[in-house]
Order: sequence, then C-alpha cells, then structure tokens
Amino acid sequence: MTTPPKPREKPIKSPCISVCALDINDICMGCQRSGDEISRWGTMDNQQRREVLEQVAQRARQQGLLS
Repeated sequence: MTTPPKPREKPIKSPCISVCALDINDICMGCQRSGDEISRWGTMDNQQRREVLEQVAQRARQQGLLS
C-alpha cells in the first residue's frame, strides 16, 4: 500500500505593504524586514520565511507598532 504524496505547502506571502523606505539601520519602515531579508525573500523556503516573520514581529513590537 502506498501513501499519497503530501500536498506542497504554498509559499508564504511577502509582508510588503508597499511602504518601501529603509531606515538608518537598514530596516524597511513598512514591513520591518532588513534589506538583506527583502532581497533574499524570493529564494527562501517557508521555514526561513517564518523565521524572518518572527523577527519582523519582534522589530514591530520594539518600535511600538504592535502591542
């Protein structure tokens, strides 16, 4: 008996909100990703994207954008 293949997970969408401006720390003021994270997003797997989104949430909390 064979097991059917697992459905492929859909790629996690970018958190970009089209407010693209990097601050002096190279962090986007719109999505809270670093310039490096923005440029690598297209080649990241979903686990890497989840890790970036955790960093994004932490940065947003530090900036007072999230409670």
